[in-house]
Amino acid sequence: MLFVSGELCFIKCCMYEYKYIDSKMTWTEAQEYCRENHTDLATVTNMTDVKRLNQTAKQRPAWIGLKKNTISNKMWHWSLPGVSFNKNKTHWNMHEPNNDGSELCVLLTKDLTWIDDPCNKDQRFICYNETNTSQKFHLIETPLNWTNAQRYCRENHTDLISGLQQLDQLNQTWNDSMKEKLVKNITYVFIGLFSDAWAWSDESSFSFRNWDQQRYRDNGQKGCAGLTDDGMWNTEDCSEQKIPFICYEDHVILINESRTWEEALYYCRHYYNDLVTITNLDDQRWVQEKTKNATTLFVWTGLRYTCTLGFWFWVSDEVVRYKNWASPEQVNECDMSGAMETGGEHKWVKKHDEEKLNFFCSK
Repeated sequence: MLFVSGELCFIKCCMYEYKYIDSKMTWTEAQEYCRENHTDLATVTNMTDVKRLNQTAKQRPAWIGLKKNTISNKMWHWSLPGVSFNKNKTHWNMHEPNNDGSELCVLLTKDLTWIDDPCNKDQRFICYNETNTSQKFHLIETPLNWTNAQRYCRENHTDLISGLQQLDQLNQTWNDSMKEKLVKNITYVFIGLFSDAWAWSDESSFSFRNWDQQRYRDNGQKGCAGLTDDGMWNTEDCSEQKIPFICYEDHVILINESRTWEEALYYCRHYYNDLVTITNLDDQRWVQEKTKNATTLFVWTGLRYTCTLGFWFWVSDEVVRYKNWASPEQVNECDMSGAMETGGEHKWVKKHDEEKLNFFCSK
């Protein structure tokens, strides 16, 4: 059995950390600096990151890594981080989407199909609750525009309902009275699907946005994002505006080499710190984003099963509290370690130690 005692840096600092750079540069100059000296301009994945980012920034405005992609059409995203939009699996109503450039948000109809609609209209909406197992979905009957609806869900629940899996669960779990209210009394409700042409500098697919709706203008003249005084985001002129900026330092790396679990462990401990440990949902989403560059169907993590004691553990000595197993029972076999799926829902699966897979190291 392979144990190592001691603290992992990334457990203390999270999967990544922000670095405030007190030098005034254009967005492109800031991007080059971050890539040369750290990892990239700051990527923001959730409201926890927003708080960390605002604590890091000493002055505002300050560049972050979001830039408008002028060479491609707008793309659909789900509001909830970690939920990917699959254009081949949708519930669009007939002749939808018919976006004329202003219909960038999505409504759920009474027959559970989708229509695109302007984001600035006030509509009822459905929130999703990650932590409340007794009631995951909440119909909010006070109409708000899409951005305010998203903010309400994030402050009071988890996010707007996002992804086909959640929509299917909604249909299966809501009681008859709630379904009747949705169908008879409320024609449309906002869900967490939206469209924009913005992309992160590190090419990650994170859909999180925190625009200041009082000042935000989605136009080509101001195509880069910066922090505002109140900690939200606004568009700035990429080439003319020279302001400080925030980089991020990534503490997780995908190794595109196929090795056994033990070989992967020794490699990480020799060149970096250890095989990666995942302690919560935010960690899971950060790590699974990197699987898109993997060359194997599964990627090793720092999970290991002990036959002697009969439980799973992290080689960093962290207790396995957060779990993301593909099936509930992952026990009763020796010489097994934990890997993450590179596709689908990126669940954890048990694999024999001698299989050769890509792997995640923590820095």
